[in-house]
This record gives sequence, structure tokens and C-alpha cells, in this order.
Amino acid sequence: MTKEMLAKAEVLIEALPYFQRYAGRTFVVKYGGHAMGDAKAAREFAEDIVLLKAVGINPVVVHGGGPQIGAMLEKLGVESTFVDGLRVTDQATAEIAEMVLSGAINKQLVGWIASAGGKAIGISGKDGGLVTATKLERTRRDPDSAIEQVIDLGFVGTPETVDTTLLETASASGMIPIVAPIAAGVDGQTYNINADTMAGALAAALGAARLFLLTDVAGVLGKDGALLTDLTPSQIGELEQNGTISGGMIPKLETCVHAVEAGCDAAVVLDGREAHAMLLEFFTARGAGTLIRAD
Repeated sequence: MTKEMLAKAEVLIEALPYFQRYAGRTFVVKYGGHAMGDAKAAREFAEDIVLLKAVGINPVVVHGGGPQIGAMLEKLGVESTFVDGLRVTDQATAEIAEMVLSGAINKQLVGWIASAGGKAIGISGKDGGLVTATKLERTRRDPDSAIEQVIDLGFVGTPETVDTTLLETASASGMIPIVAPIAAGVDGQTYNINADTMAGALAAALGAARLFLLTDVAGVLGKDGALLTDLTPSQIGELEQNGTISGGMIPKLETCVHAVEAGCDAAVVLDGREAHAMLLEFFTARGAGTLIRAD
């Protein structure tokens, strides 16, 4: 027996307790727009998701698509602006975002899952009343007058309510739900929702065992550049106060904190560009990325 075969057997033995502990539980995985541009990475991601389903875990995938939406807007000559990392979404932009997210990207991921041997169903927050959105409001303090100003982001929403019936029905029938972050509001309008926010809301509502936010960094880094492997909400607050975390990492961690405080066992921020990083995080003792648990 070769060393390589023994190594594979040892990996399976190491993973066995995790398979047993989390059989029947749900993992919510946010898959980002940048990672989807690499065909090899997409295939590996699909294989990981199919493996999770094969060992009795119920994965729910929420995908982004910012770069693809941006490319389509540019192609069609539609200008877009951002406020605090969120795309200001007028009626035209909302229609294009839904076309790209619920159409091209969603069905592409369904296809990748099928090619890896799984059965996926592509949906959005609109389907089965999965998510009801409300208009997202942002305020900004005017630097001159110090007066709080309301910023209109257009058709950008945030989850107001979540009905998990469709996800649970699909998972129970052997399907892997692939969710586009689009939802209808009580006003009948269509809203574009940040994919991290959507994933966090679903993880909380499902009482998921894990929320995985796949991003383009190794996880949360300390001021010395070293990976911080375990954090709690109170520690995250301290890191934000002292400037260790900033920029786009702040809303990601806020999503994680909300999820774990609302019923998700734990959340993980990790590098989606690394092959099988999600499996290494969960099914090995050494792990990968930054794990966030409630205080």
C-alpha cells in the first residue's frame, strides 16, 4: 500500500466524526462573484458541495455576482455608483441585476453541480416566498454640518422575513438549493440584496450548523498579518474599535455576528480561491479561515 493511499485513508478517518456529528444539518455557503470567474475553481467548488450532500449534510448555496453585473451594465452603457460598497440600484440596474443573478449565474452554478454528479435547483428569494425584503436605508453624516443625511440606494433591500419551507422541501428531496440574492418587497418591488446579508439571514432562519463566507482573503488578519482563527462577537467589536479590521471586512463580520447570535452554530470567513478550503476548515483538525462563535 502506497503512502498516498494511506494518507487518503487517514483523511477519511479524521473526517468521520464530523460526518457523523453533522449528518442532517445545514451548511449555508456564500459563493462570491470573483471566484466564479475561474472555471477550475468553480468545478472544485461544485465537487465540494456535492460531497457535502453525499455525506448527509444539506448545503444551501447563496451566490453573488457583482463583477458580472458590472460587466453587463458596462456592456449596456448603464452607469452605476456605490455607497459604502453597495451598488445604487435604479429601475434599469435592478432589472439587469435580476437578469444576471437569477438567470445566467444561477443556472451556471446549477450546471456545475450537475456536472459534479449532484442535483441542484436554482431559485431566488422571490420563489416560494423565501425572502420578503424591505428597502435598505443608509445614512451619512455631512462633514460640514454634521447633520445625518438619508442616502437613497434605490432598489437595494435587506431581508425582512424568511420562510424556509422551500429550502427544507428541496433539501429533503435530495436537491441542493442555489439561491440568487433577489427578493420581492411587501410593496411588490424587486430588491437586490447583498449576497453576504442574504446568506446570513438564511443561516439564521435555518439554524444552520455553519455559515461559510467564501471571500478573497485567508480570513481575518491581525495587525501583524497573522490569521486570527477564532473570534467572538465581543472580540470583533474590539478589533473594529482599534482599527484591526476595516473596509469590506466589517460588513462581512457583522453578517457573521448576526447569524451566530440568531441561531447559526458558527460562521467562517475563508479564502474561496484556495482549493477545497471549505472542506479543510470543517473536516480536519487544522482547519482554515476564521471561525466566529457566539460569546
